[in-house]
Amino acid sequence: MTIQLVLYDKNGRIKQASNTYEDFCHSMMAEDDERVYLSNQMMTFEIGDYFEITLSKEKQYVIVQLDKTLAPNMIFIKDKKFRYDVPLEKNWIESSADIAFKGYNHYISARYAMKHEIENYQNLSRNTHDLKDETGAFPHASANVETRNDATFFARNAIDGIYANNSHGSYPYQSWGINQQDDAMLTIDYGRTVRINRIDLTLRADFPHDNYWVSATVVFSDGSEEKLGLEQTAHTQSFSINERKTSVIILKNLIKSSDSASSFPALSQIDTYGRNIQ
Repeated sequence: MTIQLVLYDKNGRIKQASNTYEDFCHSMMAEDDERVYLSNQMMTFEIGDYFEITLSKEKQYVIVQLDKTLAPNMIFIKDKKFRYDVPLEKNWIESSADIAFKGYNHYISARYAMKHEIENYQNLSRNTHDLKDETGAFPHASANVETRNDATFFARNAIDGIYANNSHGSYPYQSWGINQQDDAMLTIDYGRTVRINRIDLTLRADFPHDNYWVSATVVFSDGSEEKLGLEQTAHTQSFSINERKTSVIILKNLIKSSDSASSFPALSQIDTYGRNIQ
C-alpha cells in the first residue's frame, strides 16, 4: 500500500519550501509505502492552504500529525482521501494554540497504523484533527447547535483531547456550547462499526458561570439507548454500559439542573472506549 501527503495553497498548487542551508525550494509532497513526512525550515502557512492524504486502498487507519500543536492521532480514512483545511481564518484563531500553524520550520507526518494500535482497547472518539465539516477522516463530531457559530464552541472541541474545563472561551478552554438550546444534540460518526462499553463525559465546570446537566441519553445505531446520571463536578464522569456495536452515537435529552441560575451548560470532552471491529 502507498500513502501520499501533499500541502496545497489556496489555488490548488503544491506549496514550495526550503531549508536554511539551501538556495532552492522543494515541493511539499511525499509518497511512500508505509510512512511519509514533510519537513522544512523556511515556510509559512497562509489562509487557504490545505493538506491532502491519499491512500491506495480505502478503509484504512492512519496516524497523523499535521502541526506541532496537534497531538498525533489515529484516524480512520473511509474513502482513500482526507482533506484538512489549515484553520487560520479569524473564527478559528481563538480555539487554537497561539502557535498553531505559525513560524517557519515545520514537521508534518502520516503513516499507516500498526495492527496492535488498531486492535487495542482505546478511546474511539478522539480526533485531534477533526474540523467543523466532514473531512473524510473519522471520528467526526457534529451538532444541531453550536453557540454563535463560534469555533470556541464547535462540536469538534468535545473530541480534541483537551480537558481544561475550569473556564470557557478561547484555547485551552474551548468546548461544545449549546447556545441555551434545550434540544441540543451531539453526534459522533465513527465512519465504521466499533464496539463500545464505556462512556466518559467531562462537563465544562466554570461555576457559577456554568450550569450542568443532571442527565443525558446516548443513542446507538441500533436505536437502543443508555441514560446517564450526571453530577456537578469538574471531574470526568465514567459510565460502564452494555457493550454495543455501533457506527454512530448521539448525545441528547440533556436535562439542565434547576439548582443553578446559569443558562450555560457545556461539554468539554466525550470519550467512548472500546475496540475497532474492521
